[in-house]
Amino acid sequence: MIKPRHDNVVLEKLPNEKKIGSIILTSEKKAGNVATVIAVGEGKLDENGKRIPLNLKEGDRVIYREYSGTDYEEDGHQYILIHEEDILAVIE
Repeated sequence: MIKPRHDNVVLEKLPNEKKIGSIILTSEKKAGNVATVIAVGEGKLDENGKRIPLNLKEGDRVIYREYSGTDYEEDGHQYILIHEEDILAVIE
């Protein structure tokens, strides 16, 4: 598994499908910028060398900035390695 450094976050892209009862519909349309947080870095250092922790945790569903981050694929899963500042919202 990927262990992000500093203020980076690993997101797993959510599949572009909708479930209705026991039927799963998939779509070729863009899934949007929604993903699940898989791992978070330890945070970045401030000017005094003190670590600033990230405000995210594993399992959070988030909306991230389009065209940001680095794509990564492992074992059939699509991941994005992204800076915390490129995450726009947490879905509650």
